[in-house]
Amino acid sequence: MTAPIKPILCVVTSHPIRGDSGEPTGFAMVELTHPLAVFEEAGIPVEIASIRGGHPPIDFFDLSDPVNDRFWKDRTFRDQLANSLILAELNPSRYSAVFFAGGHGTMWDFADSAAVQRVICDIWEAGGVVSAVCHGPAALVNATLSDGGFLVAGKKVAAFTDEEETEVGYTKVVPYLLASTLKSRGALHQPAPNWTEKVVVDGRLVTGQNPASAHGVGVAIVELLKAQA
Repeated sequence: MTAPIKPILCVVTSHPIRGDSGEPTGFAMVELTHPLAVFEEAGIPVEIASIRGGHPPIDFFDLSDPVNDRFWKDRTFRDQLANSLILAELNPSRYSAVFFAGGHGTMWDFADSAAVQRVICDIWEAGGVVSAVCHGPAALVNATLSDGGFLVAGKKVAAFTDEEETEVGYTKVVPYLLASTLKSRGALHQPAPNWTEKVVVDGRLVTGQNPASAHGVGVAIVELLKAQA
């Protein structure tokens, strides 16, 4: 018998405001719930963490989405979310994978988080899966390995594109353009047309471009974990 797969650590932002705009933001709900549905169906346990812990701010709170609606009515999920773990307090060796959900808030607290960088390095170097969707790859911007090199250098990645950022009107609000910054770190960015699904798997690195890619990222993570089991 194969050993059970260790939990997937799902990380969301704690940042509530889009820069100087004053507009509320946070994590994109669909980008958490759609992968969670895939993990649940596969029988893989999950834990939810955020940068500061506690109830993270939610953006794109759309209960017309049936997956969002189902999870929002689930008391266990609501309790997990309200009591999200503090990322810096966690032991990365407990997890088979880390997944970073998107939402504009990530652009202000993922890239420079020492906890984010430690979790990515430890899980990657232990042979685990590192994954992110939409603005979630902000976690990868400054993620380095023990040799000092950027994790994304020379790897194919998907992320929210500069063109999509232009379309939503936040190029002057976000502190950096995500796709351009990943490319400056040596990533091989693989863009698709705006708002179309794009999931890129390069070894144990799984990334998706936008909300439409969230389900596919979850599927790719599960496939990798089952292949390792």
